Amino acid sequence: MGLNTRIIIHIMGLLLLCNGSFMLLAAFVSGIYDDGATLDITLSAIVTMLFGIMAMFGTRGHKKEVKRKEGYIVVTFGWIIMSISGTLPYLFSGAIPSVTDAFFETISGYTTTGASILDDIEALPEGILFWRSLTHWIGGMGIIVLAIAILPLLGIGGMQLFAAEAPGPAGDKLHPRITDTAKRLWLIYFGYTVAETILLKLAGMSLFDAMNHSLATLSTGGFSTKNASLAYWNNQPLIQYIIILFMFLAGSNFVLSYFAFTGKVQRILKDEEFKYYASFIVLFTIAAALVVYFKANVPVSDFHPMVLGEGESAFRHALFQVVAVVTTTGFVTADFTGWTPFLTVFFFGLMFLGGSAGSTAGGIKVMRHLLIIKNGILEFKRTLHTNAIIPVRYNNKTVTEHIVYNIIAFFVLYMLLFIIGSLVLGFLGLDFVSAIGGSASSLGNVGPAFGSLNPISNYNSLPNIGKWWCGFLMLLGRLELFTVLIILTPYFWKKA
Repeated sequence: MGLNTRIIIHIMGLLLLCNGSFMLLAAFVSGIYDDGATLDITLSAIVTMLFGIMAMFGTRGHKKEVKRKEGYIVVTFGWIIMSISGTLPYLFSGAIPSVTDAFFETISGYTTTGASILDDIEALPEGILFWRSLTHWIGGMGIIVLAIAILPLLGIGGMQLFAAEAPGPAGDKLHPRITDTAKRLWLIYFGYTVAETILLKLAGMSLFDAMNHSLATLSTGGFSTKNASLAYWNNQPLIQYIIILFMFLAGSNFVLSYFAFTGKVQRILKDEEFKYYASFIVLFTIAAALVVYFKANVPVSDFHPMVLGEGESAFRHALFQVVAVVTTTGFVTADFTGWTPFLTVFFFGLMFLGGSAGSTAGGIKVMRHLLIIKNGILEFKRTLHTNAIIPVRYNNKTVTEHIVYNIIAFFVLYMLLFIIGSLVLGFLGLDFVSAIGGSASSLGNVGPAFGSLNPISNYNSLPNIGKWWCGFLMLLGRLELFTVLIILTPYFWKKA
């Protein structure tokens, strides 16, 4: 059986149509602020929607069936097509005239990485800044559906584990379940975004800044409207605490939020991944806060100790950075790479943790770490009791060997790609710290890295090839590795 190319093109057309609609929203914002970019963004929207309409019109009467192969192609090329079309507002307005830079900024947006090449963010028109934040939000919304509904269908990265937990009608019919699940989760995602916008506005942000930071927080993206990121509000602790709360929610499984809103609180409390996710954040925050308070040589200007004193300030900055890195949001309140050598290594390690499965966070994910550790411990028992069948259990359910092997393969592949990514960046001239930081950050969709790519710098210093390479790593990490890599194998394209 050959590929159903007509349905693939049709879905690509639909994605372009959606992307163009979001561009019109950015053009509307641009018009409100009269920033001079309204026509450019509108033209970008028209071009994008025209291509979308042509793709959909030309594939009328397509066979409405998406098999596994088509699924892989749709997911991977969908993100690429969205990123290519998403460069148009930057290019047409002249905000980012370079194709390489525009593509880097856009794919960083859609993959919710938050790495930027912009030296002066605040100089950009409001409409362009809003579009930049929207790319995060669109990518984050797509990731929720991808993680909950699509990846389990494709058998990716052990995501089948919580597929059965997704809210929606039971039964064997997949498509109604996906549609129902997607609608409910999008509603929660949208609701959180509105709630955060209102709270940030009440806490003292302008409406524009509040909207942009909400779009970037719920997607765990990290694009800010300020050059200093959240350090701009270091003297307004309430703003930072609000963002911490929503970063935490965005980094947890969105299915758990659904359970919370439907009164099934026990399901949340019994969820193993959530318990470890929350515990890790508490423990890591205490460790980081103690080091910051007693050891870190941080300029007072970075902290702005308020009424509660330096203890609160150290705790807040530690909590903020731990949550931002674990959830791969990438907002910063200070240059955490300059605190102490211990904390530099500490935060580098956190880049490999990731948030919860079924969240908008990147990284390896807490669930995978848990199962790898559990399986490793059980190997000792299996060595002693060679004839015993000792399965891995997760949420009091037996995990099949297939899923365990899948997760181990994912972990090994992830680490291998991190090493290859570092080697390529080193070959391109980056120093050791910058190369490993850039690779870990891009693959984990974190954003800020180390060395020349530290939180108070950006990725503009990378050579053009380095920017394309980091963009590729972002896509790999965002789409759970296998989704992209399987398309690069020769046997994928062979007829069954």
